[in-house]
Amino acid sequence: MRPRDPRKLLPANRPLPARVQIVRVPQQGYASDGSATTCQEAEITVPRDLLERLWTPENLENLARTYWAFLIHVSRGLLKIRYGQDCREIVALGFIVLLRFHRPEYETSSTRGCVTWRINKGFLVAPGGRDKGQLRICVTRPEHVNGSDEVTVLVTSEVGAFVPMLTFPGLRTLNAFGRWLYRQTQLRIHVIVTHAFLRSLGDLELEQSQVGSLRLSPPGQPTETEPVA
Repeated sequence: MRPRDPRKLLPANRPLPARVQIVRVPQQGYASDGSATTCQEAEITVPRDLLERLWTPENLENLARTYWAFLIHVSRGLLKIRYGQDCREIVALGFIVLLRFHRPEYETSSTRGCVTWRINKGFLVAPGGRDKGQLRICVTRPEHVNGSDEVTVLVTSEVGAFVPMLTFPGLRTLNAFGRWLYRQTQLRIHVIVTHAFLRSLGDLELEQSQVGSLRLSPPGQPTETEPVA
C-alpha cells in the first residue's frame, strides 16, 4: 500500500471540498452612455449532500458577507467596508469613499440566488454615473442532477452599467484614452480580485452575517430587516 503524502495531513494542504473552474467569458464593452459591463464566472462542483445543506437564503447573505471580507483581506488593510443604515461603502486609506452602494437586494428561488448592490456614487464613479449600475453576485444550480453524487453550480459576479470616472463623453480622444486607462488599471485589478474570490469559494467556508436578515427566526420571533452584507 502506497504511504499517504504527509503534506495532506496538514490543514492547509487538504483537498478542498469543492472544485473551482474559472469560466472564460467574452470581454464586455461600453454602451453609448459610456457605461461598462464586465462579468466573471466560475463553475463550482460540490458534493450533492453538502450543496443541499448549503442551499439556504441565509447562506446567500453569508456569501455576500464573504465577498466583502475577502476584499478587506486581499487589500491588506488598505480598504475597509463601512456600513451605513442604507448604504455600503468601500473606503480607501480610511477616508476616500471609492464606491458607495445602496443596501443589498436579495432574490432567491429553488435554483437561483442573487444579491445586488446598486451603485450610488463614489470617487471611482463619473458624475453622470451616480445612481446607475450595480454589482451583482448570483449562484445558479441545475434543476435536475440525474442522481449524480456531485452538482456543478455557476457563480457569477457582474458589474453592470457602471460609468467609471475615466469617462469623458463628447471628447473622443480623451475618452478613448480614459477607457484604455480604465481597462489597464481599475478593470484589470477588479478581474484579478474577483477571480481570486471565486477560487477561494472552493473551501465552502462562508463568513457569518452579523444581522442575518435572511436567517430563519425561531417561532414567535421576528426576522431582522437590516442586512449587513
